[in-house]
Amino acid sequence: MEMEFKELKEAIDQVELVDAHAHNIVSLESSFPFIGTFSEATGDALSFAPHSLSFKRNLREIAQLYGTEVSLEAIEKHRQASGLHSFTSKCFKEAGISALLIDDGLKLDKKHDIEWHRDYVPFVGRVLRVETLAEQILDEEISSSWTLDSFTKAFVERLTSYPFSWSFHEIVALKTVAAYRSGLDINTHVSKEAAENGLVEVLQAGKPVRIGNKSLIDYIVTLSLEIAERHGLPLQIHTGFGDRDLDLRLANPLHLRTLLEDKRFAKCRIVLLHASYPFSKEASYLSSVYSQVYLDFGLAVPKLSVHGMVSSVKELLDLAPTKKVMFSTDGYASPETYYLGAKKAREVIYLVLRDACASGDLSLMEAIDAAKDIFSRNSIAFYKLNLDVNSSSPQRRISLAPQMKEPDVEEDSSSFVRIIWVDTSGQQRCRAVQANRFNKSVKKSGIGLTHASMGMSSFTDGPAEESKLTGVGEIRLVPDLSTKRTIPWTKQESMVLADMLLKPGEAWEYCPRETLRRVAKVLKDEFDLVMNAGFENEFYLLKNIVREGKEEYVPFDFGPYCSTSSYDAASPLFHEIVPALESLNITVEQFHAESGKGQFEVSLGYTVASHAADNLVYTREVIRSVARKHGLLATFVPKYDLCDIGSGSHVHLSLSKNGENVFPASDKSSAHGMSSTGEEFMAGVLFHLPSILAVIAPLPNSYDRIQPNTWSGAFQCWGKENREAAIRTASPPGAPDGLVTNFEIKTCDGAANPHLSLAIIMAAGIDGLRRHLQLPEPIDTNPADVAATLKRLPESLSEAVEALEKDQVLHELLGQKLLVAITGVRKSEVEYYSKNPDACKQLIHRY
Repeated sequence: MEMEFKELKEAIDQVELVDAHAHNIVSLESSFPFIGTFSEATGDALSFAPHSLSFKRNLREIAQLYGTEVSLEAIEKHRQASGLHSFTSKCFKEAGISALLIDDGLKLDKKHDIEWHRDYVPFVGRVLRVETLAEQILDEEISSSWTLDSFTKAFVERLTSYPFSWSFHEIVALKTVAAYRSGLDINTHVSKEAAENGLVEVLQAGKPVRIGNKSLIDYIVTLSLEIAERHGLPLQIHTGFGDRDLDLRLANPLHLRTLLEDKRFAKCRIVLLHASYPFSKEASYLSSVYSQVYLDFGLAVPKLSVHGMVSSVKELLDLAPTKKVMFSTDGYASPETYYLGAKKAREVIYLVLRDACASGDLSLMEAIDAAKDIFSRNSIAFYKLNLDVNSSSPQRRISLAPQMKEPDVEEDSSSFVRIIWVDTSGQQRCRAVQANRFNKSVKKSGIGLTHASMGMSSFTDGPAEESKLTGVGEIRLVPDLSTKRTIPWTKQESMVLADMLLKPGEAWEYCPRETLRRVAKVLKDEFDLVMNAGFENEFYLLKNIVREGKEEYVPFDFGPYCSTSSYDAASPLFHEIVPALESLNITVEQFHAESGKGQFEVSLGYTVASHAADNLVYTREVIRSVARKHGLLATFVPKYDLCDIGSGSHVHLSLSKNGENVFPASDKSSAHGMSSTGEEFMAGVLFHLPSILAVIAPLPNSYDRIQPNTWSGAFQCWGKENREAAIRTASPPGAPDGLVTNFEIKTCDGAANPHLSLAIIMAAGIDGLRRHLQLPEPIDTNPADVAATLKRLPESLSEAVEALEKDQVLHELLGQKLLVAITGVRKSEVEYYSKNPDACKQLIHRY
C-alpha cells in the first residue's frame, strides 16, 4: 500500500511550508522551562507531562534529531553546548519552513523580537494580538484619564499605525484570545455603556492591566473586526484547548454564531486555530456553512497522540473544504516546537490523505493537490502573502515574489508625507513633511495650522470676514493614521487625512471629519443606525491650447453620453485611475463617458459615511493627478461651460442596523417600497434640502448647474427612478421588485466638502426620524412639467444661505460656530462673483 502512495509521500516531504501561526523563540537565558516545549501543562501538572504519549514521542524525535540520549537532560546539555543559533538553524532547515507568521503577544521571558527570526526564515509576518495591544495602551496612561471614547481613539490610531503591507514584520492578521478571557460567545452588539463599565472595572483592578471583563473584550473584538474588514485583514481566533487559564466549555467555536451571523463582518476572513480540539467536528461544520471561516490545526499537531492528531485532522476534513484547512506549528519558545510541528504535520497529513484515497474520497492527484493547498497555498491566499510558490530554486520553493517593492515610504531626504485637509469651501489642501520627521513627531503631535484656513473662499487664500475666523489662533492638523496610504502615482510619497484638534484629544469645532463623526454618533446613539454612502464623480478632462496668442483650456474629447470612442480615448487614464483607487481600498463600480464634451463619470462603491467621504477626497486626488500626468486637467467644477452639462457628485444613501440595510420595506405592502425608518429619514432630507444646498452646492457656479431638464434636481420633490427629481429612490438590479434599497441626491456637486455634506444630510435625516416626517407623493413625470405645483429649490447661493441661516435644527446638530463660518464664506462667494462674473473661469484650477 505504501508503494501505491509513494508519489503522495514524496510530494508532502518536499513541499515547503507556510507556518501560519507561531510565537517568538526565547534566549537560552530565559526562565521558560525547556520541558514546556512538550506540554501545555504548567505548575504541578507539568511534573506529570513526561508520562503523556505525545511527550514521550516528541522527546524521542528531538533526541534523534540531535543524536543524543533520549532524556531531557541530554538534550538540554546538547543545546547549551551547541548554542541557540546552531540548533535553531538545524531545526528550521529540517522543518522546511519558508514563511512564518508570528503572534508576538504571548508573554515569554527574554523572547527575541520578530526581526531576529528572519535569520532562519525567508519571510516573517506579524500577527497582532488585540487584547495585548489594548492592555499596553491602558498601561501607558494614568488610569483616571481613560474614557471609552479616548481608549477607542487610541486603540484605532495605534492599530492602524502599523504597516499593513508586505514588509518583513508587517501586520498580516489580527488575533483574539477572547476564549481565554471571557469565552467565544462574543456579543458584537455590546452596548457602549456596558463596555464603559467594563473599562472602569479593568482600570480599578490596577496595573499591569489584564482585560477579563466580557463586555470590554466583546467591544475590543468588535472594534478589531471593523478595522480588519476595512483593511482586508483576517482575524485569527483561539478555539479549543490551551493551558489552564482557559475555560474549555467557553472555547467551543459554536459560541461564535452571533459574530458569524453579523452581516457587517460577512466578508472578514476568520480562521479557527488549534483544530478547535476537542471540538474539531464543530469547527468543520462551521467552515462548511460559513464562507468566511477557515481552519488551522497547529497545536493539535504535535501536542496530541498520533491517534488524536490523525482523528482531529480527519474530523476537520469531514465537512471542511481542503481549500480552507491550513497548517501551522504553533511553535513557541524553542525552535524544537517548530521542528516537531512541521515533522508531525507532514506525517499526519500523509496518513489522512492516504486513507482518503484508499476509501475513495480522493484520487491520488487530488490528494497531492490538497497537500500543497494545506501546507502553503491556502495560507498564501488567505493572508494575502506576496510569495511565489513556483520558484525554481532547489533551495527554496517558496520565495518572495520578484516584483515586490517596499510600499512604505523610506526615511530619506527625498521621501515625503502629504497631510491633507478639505476646507469650508471644499478645496483640498495639503502640507508635506519629510518621512523621518513625520515618524518622529508629526504623526503623533501634528503640525500647526491657522484658524483662518477654515474661513477661506474659492477666490482668495484669506478668511472671509463674516466667517469670524482670522489669522489669530492656531490648531493642530493631526494625521488619522488609519487613512495613511502610499501614493499610487509616486511611490516615494504617502498621503494621510488629518483631523483638526485644539490640543491632543480635543477636537476643534470647525473640523469637518469630526463634525461627521459627531453627527453619526447621534444617529447611532438615538436610533442604532449607520448611514452608508456612495458617490458618483462627474468631471471634465481638458487640454491646454494656445489660440490667438492666448492660453485656454478646451475639452479633451467631443463624444456623446457613453460614447465608445470617448471611452477609448480616455482608456489609458482609466487603466491607471482604477488600479490606483483599488490600491487605496476604494471600490470602483463603473466608469463611462458622460453627456458633456470631454466629461466622464467614475462611480464608487458604497461604504460607511465617514469612509465614503475619505474615499471621495482620495478619488479626486487620484483623478486629478493621473490626468496631470497625461498632460490634461481634470476639473470637478459644477459648471465648467455655461453652454454644456454641469458636473455633479451625486450621492447614494442607505441606512443599516447591525450590518443589514433597513431602508427597504420588509414586504411589498409599503406604498413606496421603503421602511418607515427609511421614509422618515428621507423625508427629513427632503424637508431641509433648501438649507442643505448651501453646503452641498457651495458656489454661485453650482446654481448654473441646478436647472430644470438637466438631471440635476431643480425642484424640491422626489420620485421613483426619476432622474429629474432632486431625490431619486433606486431599486438596482437584483433588488426585490418594488423595494427601494437607497436614495440618490442629485444636487450635490464636486466643489462640496464631502464630510460636511454627509454631516448636514445626516442631520436632516435625524430630524426626520425624530419628528416621524412623512414623504409627499412622488413625482412620476418631469417636475418642470408640473412646476406650478412644486416648490423650486434655491436658484442662487444667496437663497440657499438664507435658508440655512433660518434652519435652527441644522445649527443645533452641526454647531453654531461652524454654520457661521460656512455661511460667512458663502456670502463672500456671492459678493465676489456678482462683481467679477468672469472669475468663475478660474475655478477649474481649484476644483
